Amino acid sequence: MKNTILILFLFLSFSVIGQQSELFDSLRSQTVKDNSLLPDRMIFTQKVFWGEGGLMRKTGVFPLNKEQRQKELKLRRSMLKLHQVIGYATLAGMLAQGIIGSQLYKGKYDLYKTHKLIGNLTSISYFTGAGLSLFSPPPLTNKKTKGLNSIKAHKYLASIHFSAMLATNIFKNKNKNIHKISAYTAVGSFATAILVFKFE
Repeated sequence: MKNTILILFLFLSFSVIGQQSELFDSLRSQTVKDNSLLPDRMIFTQKVFWGEGGLMRKTGVFPLNKEQRQKELKLRRSMLKLHQVIGYATLAGMLAQGIIGSQLYKGKYDLYKTHKLIGNLTSISYFTGAGLSLFSPPPLTNKKTKGLNSIKAHKYLASIHFSAMLATNIFKNKNKNIHKISAYTAVGSFATAILVFKFE
């Protein structure tokens, strides 16, 4: 049973890594064309690290100029592509966890160590992927668009699965019911967040 689950986890991880999302096609054409080096709106983490007075600017490692922004956009593309690949691997881990977790609830406690190991690896991959998105350099523009689109849906779902992943880890040894509900919420919202880009 343990070998089957590990093989399933590895198969899912490697099979989805090759897939590409439409999201990144638009990133390839981004270049610095005008004097506007930073977008008007940035998420908190981007502002703290990449804003005019951000940590990257203050240290002098990433001065704010046209050439440097061009390099930052390349770094952003790389970080978001890696975010996507890690996202697929994380989803595979979540699905494997769901299978193992359901067996534990049926009394197959010999799978506990496997569940814990894959759970820890999945949490590491999840929060690594989240970090790549949150701390990537900002885009050139960040305009508000009316109505719901795939990017907005992805962001809304991210706030749900991020909270659910935190709850899953916090309650794993404290409350089995909350742990189970938050885990299912994390998997559902995370899978949907991936699908909104795949099938836009």
